[in-house]
Amino acid sequence: MRVLGIGEVVWDVFPDRELLGGAALNFCVNTLRLGDHANLITAVGSDLRGLTALDAMRSFGVDTEFVAVTQELPTGAAFVSRDANGDPHFDIPRPAAFDRAGLSPRTFETAVGLWPDWLYFGTLMQMEPSVEELTQRLMDSLPGVRGFYDMNLRPGNWTPPLVERLCHLATVLKLNESEAETLGPFADFSLASFTLAKFCKRWAARYNIDTICVTRGGDGCFVYHKGKIHEAPGYRTVVADTVGAGDAFAAAFLHGYHRNWPIERTALFGNALGSIVASRPGAIPEWTLEECLGLAAKDGSAG
Repeated sequence: MRVLGIGEVVWDVFPDRELLGGAALNFCVNTLRLGDHANLITAVGSDLRGLTALDAMRSFGVDTEFVAVTQELPTGAAFVSRDANGDPHFDIPRPAAFDRAGLSPRTFETAVGLWPDWLYFGTLMQMEPSVEELTQRLMDSLPGVRGFYDMNLRPGNWTPPLVERLCHLATVLKLNESEAETLGPFADFSLASFTLAKFCKRWAARYNIDTICVTRGGDGCFVYHKGKIHEAPGYRTVVADTVGAGDAFAAAFLHGYHRNWPIERTALFGNALGSIVASRPGAIPEWTLEECLGLAAKDGSAG
């Protein structure tokens, strides 16, 4: 499987430390570790954070050919805080270097020449019109490519019309339960009438999406696939840091989905890797394929 990712590189800034992350980078690193191919279109600043990020990306095995370096803006940063439930919230100053991501005519042709099976994209970087235009150009230039839309709605960094346009590009949509509830009114559901099953059915039909995967933290995930509902339980773990767990889930889910694994197996595999990443600090902790496969071989149980 070959994936071309379009998305941000940011430093997750905690009160006591900074760790390299960004949904697209996290996804690509995990995809590479699974034995698939991934390239990333993004941008960093020429500052220390940007140069350090480039070195780290190369150490992860991420090809930096499509990573622009700009002197105009600082490398992206996400200031992380936690709510009463321990869930992370991100304050992401804009504009940032990733808003300058783009491809020259030569690198555009190089990217198209990779003939990726999938384009991976989120919402954050697509707020920049030139990035959304690039994503659409790539879609138009790659007949047969499929879109994996990892929604990741951040306050102040999405609009309903943008989400709708991106959903039209998606074969697979991944979002979390809170995001599904946020979008409920746009699918004409009141809070009283909202259910994941009804939301997914209506959303998939409206945007011609084959599969919608809703992550539910420790409770696993809910998958709507071609008109059928599948629920996969999570795995019991001691959570160290949930940042990056959803991105790991996305990489593992797409790994199985592309290979036409049964949806139940695919979902459990995603839950397993997400659980492993959540049990370790940082968005891109070390893990092995063997431990992921071993955990996924179990039935899965949140408790």
